[in-house]
Amino acid sequence: MTRLGSLRTPRLLLRPFVDDDLPIVVGLQAARETHPHEGAPPTPDEARVQFDSWRRHWADHGFGYVAVELAEVRDVIGVGGLQTTDLDGESVLNLYYRFRPDAWGHGYAPEMGAALIDWAEREFPEKPVVIVTNVRNTAARRVAEKLAFSEYRRDLYRGAPAVYYRREPRHTG
Repeated sequence: MTRLGSLRTPRLLLRPFVDDDLPIVVGLQAARETHPHEGAPPTPDEARVQFDSWRRHWADHGFGYVAVELAEVRDVIGVGGLQTTDLDGESVLNLYYRFRPDAWGHGYAPEMGAALIDWAEREFPEKPVVIVTNVRNTAARRVAEKLAFSEYRRDLYRGAPAVYYRREPRHTG
C-alpha cells in the first residue's frame, strides 16, 4: 500500500489528522463563513462523521485528507488533500481544500495542491485528479486553474450547480 507521510512545502506542513484535530476540523467544517457558496455547512455531528470517514480513508488507503498547518507556528489553517472516489464509474483522486477565512488569499490552497499532485503523479500515475466545486466559488475555481486543471463539465453536485475540473495523469515513458 502506498503511504503518505507528512509533506512540507515552503510554508506549510501537510500531515495526517490526529485525535486532537477533531475540534479544529469540526469548527472549520461546520462554520457558515467557510461555506459561502453552499446552502448550509455540515452540522457539528455531520462534521464529526466526516472527520471519522477521513481517518478511515487513511487507515484503508494510506493517504487522504490532511491537516494543513503553517509550518513555522504549527497552526492548523485548513484541511485538504486527496481521496479516492468513484466519479461516473471511474476511480479518480478528488482534491479537496477548505481553509479558515483569515487564510484566504495567501496562496495556501495552490501550494498545498501542487505538493499533493506531485505526490499523486509519482504514486498513482494512472489516476486523474479531479476538483468539483460550486459554480459560484470563483476562488476555488482560480485554484483549479492555477494548478493546470481543465474544466470538463458542469452539472449538479449534491443539488447545487457545480464545475468539474480534471487534471490528466502525467504518463512517463
